[in-house]
Amino acid sequence: MSSHKKPAAKLNTAKLPQTRTFTIADHRLEKPNFHVIQTRVGDEVRYEVKGDLSKPVPPIRDSKYLNQQQCLQIYRWMLLNRKMEQALENLYKQGKVVGGVYFGLGQEACSCASAFALRSDEWLGPMIRNQGSLLVRGFPARDIMMQYMAKAGSPTKGRDASSHFGDVKSRNVVAPISTLGDLIPVLAGVALGARLQGKNIAVMTYIGDGGQSTGVTYEGLNFAAVQKLGLVLIVENNLWAYSTPTEMQFRNQDLAERAIAYGIPGVIVDGTDACQIYDAAHEACERARRGEGPTLIEAKCMRMKGHAIHDAAEYVPKPLFEYWQKRDCIARFENYLVKAKKWLSAQDNAKLIADVETQSSQIGQRKQARSHSALEMMISHELFWVGHGFSRAAPLQKARALAPEGPTESSQELMRLVLELRSRLISYTELNRRRREGHEFTRAASISEPVIAL
Repeated sequence: MSSHKKPAAKLNTAKLPQTRTFTIADHRLEKPNFHVIQTRVGDEVRYEVKGDLSKPVPPIRDSKYLNQQQCLQIYRWMLLNRKMEQALENLYKQGKVVGGVYFGLGQEACSCASAFALRSDEWLGPMIRNQGSLLVRGFPARDIMMQYMAKAGSPTKGRDASSHFGDVKSRNVVAPISTLGDLIPVLAGVALGARLQGKNIAVMTYIGDGGQSTGVTYEGLNFAAVQKLGLVLIVENNLWAYSTPTEMQFRNQDLAERAIAYGIPGVIVDGTDACQIYDAAHEACERARRGEGPTLIEAKCMRMKGHAIHDAAEYVPKPLFEYWQKRDCIARFENYLVKAKKWLSAQDNAKLIADVETQSSQIGQRKQARSHSALEMMISHELFWVGHGFSRAAPLQKARALAPEGPTESSQELMRLVLELRSRLISYTELNRRRREGHEFTRAASISEPVIAL
């Protein structure tokens, strides 16, 4: 038997795949070390948080671009954002809000500081929690609250409720779209349209950690990347997609890593640090204006209420709420302005907060006093939801005459008018029968007069 050994084959390293390295910029001063797990106790399934929740709150990172006046402006928008939503919550509990309310509590810095980076000729596509971005773009808080109450004087004239409104004529704001992710290709199209006009502009929209997994998010962002369109996508990673924690949504450690697959920059910021958010948004907007394409910014934060006002968020472990409550974006920014930078005295800060509170409370009171709109919209709602019915116009005109300015109508008279309207409604079956017999119908001009003259 031969003892000769066959020489080992040489490894041809030239044929091995080359390792590529990618960098995701992470500007946070704190990187939380905890995760949520699903546990079962008897028949009950619940979530628990594991890890270190004892770390101290980090300081606000100084902005490379914001001056004192700009910081105070953002702070005021954040305060107004929160006070307005608190007023909306009270109005909802009084039964004065049509539909639901989707809170941005804990995410005010994301909305206000990011939108502040846009120029007036650039475009914004907010989502349901980005009320602050609407304030920054020039929408009065009064209009936003009227919209939630479906008033005739709201941006949509009472035709829609909640956050579904925009202004493409003067404020360059595209209305939110309920199907998550659909705003991304829309805003990419806006950027493409600007390029065809010879301009490179920044366009900004938002998506949550749950919505970031939709197919249209991939399609829209991939299109923007291939075409090098100036899309700035703010991914508000607020840890919960309705009642599903991020740990059960995706395997990535950070959603910003998905930018690698698109071939675009990905950036991570602390979503409770207004300065970090503004700086990242500013740099992304500048990149867009140079024609260098989109940027994905992941803002790490926490949704401090349920998905909407009807959701008590009992599935969220209480220690997680307590951890993020200590990192409240408004409290942190207040401390930064008053104590760290001394740009705002304690007295001036108290006056600013009082002014904002007065503004939001006065708006709520004025909205409740405008019964003319309330009466008109109640009758419009009645007609709209009873099967898109048909009626004579006279009862609606009577209703308007009852409340020309202030709260003059009685509930009994209002109910009588509504019942009169109902009595004049005809079903679609009856309508078709009359059409076959040759009757002619004239539809009213708008939903503010949702009636048919027979």
